[in-house]
Amino acid sequence: MNKPRDIPDLYLNRELGQLAFNRRVLAQAENPATPLLERLRFLCIVSSNLDEFFEIRVSGLQAEIEAGTPAKGPDQMDARQVFKQVAQDVGELVAAQYRLLNQEILPGLAAEGVRFLRRADFTPAQAKWIEDYFFREVMPVLTPIGLDPAHPFPRVLNKSLNFAVELEGKDAFGRNSGIAIVQAPRVLPRVIQLPREIASAEYDFVFLSSILHEHVAELFAGMKVVDCYQFRVTRNSELFVDEEEIKDLRTALRGELPHRHFGDEVRLEVTENCSPQIMEYLLAQFKLTDRGEGMAATLSGGRP
Repeated sequence: MNKPRDIPDLYLNRELGQLAFNRRVLAQAENPATPLLERLRFLCIVSSNLDEFFEIRVSGLQAEIEAGTPAKGPDQMDARQVFKQVAQDVGELVAAQYRLLNQEILPGLAAEGVRFLRRADFTPAQAKWIEDYFFREVMPVLTPIGLDPAHPFPRVLNKSLNFAVELEGKDAFGRNSGIAIVQAPRVLPRVIQLPREIASAEYDFVFLSSILHEHVAELFAGMKVVDCYQFRVTRNSELFVDEEEIKDLRTALRGELPHRHFGDEVRLEVTENCSPQIMEYLLAQFKLTDRGEGMAATLSGGRP
């Protein structure tokens, strides 16, 4: 006998189904029979998929919630219910990602001579090379922004690398903002290989975030850096083009594309060591709330 079509169990939710697919991709990275570099590649694929998922799918859910759309889909879930379930599932997925990365993949790569150094691992020779690299390649392209009434919170690019820096003291102009934002330009590589002559393994790499953490105090002469927290924002990247109203689709898309970097905020990611005060401050700036209230702020990673 045929089942009625209005039974919710007969339908798969589109957003939750996409997360289930990414969980299967993560399972490929969890498979110990898969070569280490391929496992790392699968992890990166999951992260890339999640970025796109938030940029398009989750931003759509947010728009429905803000519009007060009450309609339920064939699965009998409305946008708010789906959003809460997405927040929970993504939190579990990201936690599994970082657990796998830190407990299996990175130690496995280190055993094969491929290391990603933390600041505590730097030898004196490596620390000197990294210091020179910072002053030569990194510092000239950084523009730290001390936040005060004359300098409001900057417009952060979609998926860019940023740091919130807690400060004590006054800057060269006598201002005491207490917090500054440092944005890492995309021209800088996120992973830097150390020269063979100072490497402790066959291949030694250091993250740009580690270099910035190590030398961020150089950007704030005369002030004390209390701490530094890495954060990242994912924005709504949906293109809004009315095909019935435009005459040249190519020109319309060309006009929309630059705005994808500055759409509405959808997700905030911070390092797990971020202080509650800075976390709340960032959430307020991006008009997001914590995971428990539906607007996801995903905790990830750790201190470089």
